Amino acid sequence: MSKRLYAVIGLGRFGSAVASTLISLGQDVIGVDDSEDRVREMGELTSNALQIDATDIRALRQAGVGEADVAIISIGENIEASLLIVMQVKDLGVETIIAKAASPLHGRILEKVGVSRVIFPEREMAERTARSLVIPNALDYIALSKDFSLVEVGVPASFVDHTLRSIDLRARHGLTLVAIKRQVGGKEETLVSPPADEVLRNGDVLALLGSNEKLALIEAIR
Repeated sequence: MSKRLYAVIGLGRFGSAVASTLISLGQDVIGVDDSEDRVREMGELTSNALQIDATDIRALRQAGVGEADVAIISIGENIEASLLIVMQVKDLGVETIIAKAASPLHGRILEKVGVSRVIFPEREMAERTARSLVIPNALDYIALSKDFSLVEVGVPASFVDHTLRSIDLRARHGLTLVAIKRQVGGKEETLVSPPADEVLRNGDVLALLGSNEKLALIEAIR
């Protein structure tokens, strides 16, 4: 994993969670906020936590935001400030800008001004929660479209010690196995596009691709 420099602007719940996760993944992070308390809390994780007015391009430049590979703008409530900061960060030359939106209208405006990706944290969490209710044993998922998803599930007990050929996921369950995650010697290994003679083991995690309708039936597999 290559190391990059991320600027997280706004250290509320979402911004601080993004910053702390990036730091735990070994990435360099600049965290800025106008709140002394939030900056102090982030300062426990990184020395690059600064209290500034992020709408001031000079303050952003002095904080090193212009050197960032990616900027995450986590100020969704104040739409005017959010848009102004986006423009300031663009003027500093940051190519990849990710911004939190408070509403669909806010999101559309962010896209119009050239944000690389718009995030709706509450909506995405709501969708994740709803999917976890429909597919209770899902460990994680990625929605590929309205109707198709990629889901990680623990291997069903009835699949253990059987080959992929004998299980025949596609024919019997309408699902495609993309990868297997497996603990080997205390380390996680990922088998991408495993061969048909691969034998599933207890503790394996299966990455399955399929329609949401088919994925919802995984729970019935024992």
